[in-house]
Amino acid sequence: MPGVTDPYIREQLEKRREEITLAISSATPELPSAPFIDALSEVNSALQRMDDGTYGICPTCNDTVEKDRLLADPLVRFCLDHLTSGEQRALERDMELAARIQRGLLPQANVRFNDWHIQYHYKPAGLVSGDYCDLIPPANGDGKLVFLFGDVAGKGVAASLLMTHLHAMFRSLSGVGLELDGLLERANHVFCESTIAGQYATLVCGRAGASGEIEIGSAGHFPALVIEKNGVRKISSTGLPLGMFARSTYTIDRVNLGPGDSLVLYTDGILEAANAKGEEYGVSRIMRVAGERHGWKPQELLAACLKDVNSFSSGTRQADDQTMMVIHRTDPAGISLND
Repeated sequence: MPGVTDPYIREQLEKRREEITLAISSATPELPSAPFIDALSEVNSALQRMDDGTYGICPTCNDTVEKDRLLADPLVRFCLDHLTSGEQRALERDMELAARIQRGLLPQANVRFNDWHIQYHYKPAGLVSGDYCDLIPPANGDGKLVFLFGDVAGKGVAASLLMTHLHAMFRSLSGVGLELDGLLERANHVFCESTIAGQYATLVCGRAGASGEIEIGSAGHFPALVIEKNGVRKISSTGLPLGMFARSTYTIDRVNLGPGDSLVLYTDGILEAANAKGEEYGVSRIMRVAGERHGWKPQELLAACLKDVNSFSSGTRQADDQTMMVIHRTDPAGISLND
């Protein structure tokens, strides 16, 4: 079986070697070099295995070590099935810590901003998730609320790391004062420059204003659904996923939501929830369930949609992360139509 030859992992190993070598050259009696020498030996060994074509191959079973674990720690040698009991416990502790950190990055639940009321549901399939949602309030009360919602390609630790990267990136860029198309284009460029080939994310990025206006751009994500009194309409993607091409451009849709209207966002874990026959839930069911509930409070609309998903997929295992967000326009007094 051929070894892993990922250029990104090699680059990370070479960077570690440079940093450790510099630390050794700067060693003092207070900071001895012995621990750094041991670390350098591990890094050099990993690079040698990469040259020999054996990097990423478990020495116990000769199967390939999980790619997401190599991306998270390029010094990993054994696959999950052949960790020692101590290593398994350490990995479990690390995963639990990663899950707590990721939960800490989620926005506040039940957010109210001017005439907007936002609720979301976030349910990873495992301990960590590649789904992404965030709400960024303006620096002053007269600005617009930024909402972000997306899904990183892949699963597990590697996807969760990229989700964390997206969170930090948009938190930094949202305060620069860019127009929405410029924000998406700048974020895409940074994402392309800081990830390896094949890593990408679909994303909806929008701003909600004080009088019902919403600007929205979609980087390859599933259609956003506008739930209006007269029915449901889709807002389709306006560009390629982040990370595909550094020079991608995005156009922005503008819609105006009246009192009682809602914007519904969802990830593929909702659409692809399968029943016992292997049939997928699909967007038409979300449109039907949400469309019948115009004017409902966001938590009630969200609950109705999730109840239908769970009923459809009852008896099957959740195969992917499931995230939904409802952005609801109340009346000017801040009251939903069904209050």
